[in-house]
Amino acid sequence: MAKLRSWTQIWRSIVGMCILNSVLNFKIVTLADDTGSNSIVSEGDCKNTNYQIFLPPPYQNISSTICKPVWHSYELRYTKTGDTTTIILSAPYTVGWVGIGFSRDGMMAGSSAMVGWVNKHGHAKVKQFYLRGRRQSEVIVDKGELPLNNIPAAVATNGAEIYVAFQLQATTPFGKQPILLAFSTKRPLNHHLSKHEDKTAVIFDFSSGSTGPVSNWLIQIRKSHGIVGVLGWGLILPVGAIIARYFRHKDPLWFYLHSVIQFVGFAFGLATVLLGLQLYRSVHVHIPAHRGIGIFVLVLSILQILAFFLRPDKDSKFRNIWNLYHSWFGRMALFFAALNIVLGMRAAGAGNGWKISYGFLVSIVLVAVIVLEVMAYLKRSQKRSLPHTFQMDPVGEATFPTNLAKAG
Repeated sequence: MAKLRSWTQIWRSIVGMCILNSVLNFKIVTLADDTGSNSIVSEGDCKNTNYQIFLPPPYQNISSTICKPVWHSYELRYTKTGDTTTIILSAPYTVGWVGIGFSRDGMMAGSSAMVGWVNKHGHAKVKQFYLRGRRQSEVIVDKGELPLNNIPAAVATNGAEIYVAFQLQATTPFGKQPILLAFSTKRPLNHHLSKHEDKTAVIFDFSSGSTGPVSNWLIQIRKSHGIVGVLGWGLILPVGAIIARYFRHKDPLWFYLHSVIQFVGFAFGLATVLLGLQLYRSVHVHIPAHRGIGIFVLVLSILQILAFFLRPDKDSKFRNIWNLYHSWFGRMALFFAALNIVLGMRAAGAGNGWKISYGFLVSIVLVAVIVLEVMAYLKRSQKRSLPHTFQMDPVGEATFPTNLAKAG
């Protein structure tokens, strides 16, 4: 028994050193990636256009704006007055529609856009659209997350250019914001947008007016954040929990398997949080529910790791309390992790491939848990129904027939 305890202590020390080394190495890589910089588009001057002549008030009353070229001949003007940010997009135009979208991560799905056009009767139109997905049916008119104020948006043409103007009301100042630019030469039909003919995504810094492309590494971080999170919290940690609950008869193998798998799952979960923080620092993705639950699940995971090192002996009076704490905190962490994966997919506008894959993974885990739980219940029922084939006599009572003593 003493030998087994010494091996357990050595095992805990080795695993702890490996986890600490992995965390430090990942953090160093993360900080190194942060030092990279995006290429900046040339900040050439905008065309000297007196837009105050053709735009309606209050846009014609704006005295000065910051203007930057953003894509081809597209120019973005903006100005701030208190909590109000006025934005004016100008673009080449003959027919069709022109749009500017605001995205959390540079992707179309999940973004909100202001789209302007001139219909066949010559009337200027501007609408907000919510881009729920990639299909045309998932582009919803008069919906979106842009904090528009009570001032109506405006659209006007001047020569061969179109101007889309609107105001945003936000207490939090805009910083680096991924924006989407797109156009089509086909007019919207009954407020249904035709597919864009060209598009781009750039990061526009509203604090300095600089622009830069949404780089591939940013998209890769976003994908890695989702993949690592699904693998860690959606697969590895549930498997470790299943082993701890249903394979305790394989002692001590179950304990070592459970420990190794959960430490690997914790490393994946920690990497998910670090990737999410890096994504937040890069583009200031503001998803408070997803971010808050992710940090909460990480705290629960850290408490589980601490519980491993503070695990009392089997004969300790605190062992039952520890068992309840460890099992229920683990279940709570898995529940909120699964919920957060769903929230993350929804916020990112994940495609059907992501949803089907995660749904399939959850289904397999649930089916495995149900089957193992039923088998465990039947096994317990079978043990309770077995007859007692051998019974010892109570200590201190006579074990021989009394008539033998009388015969003597």
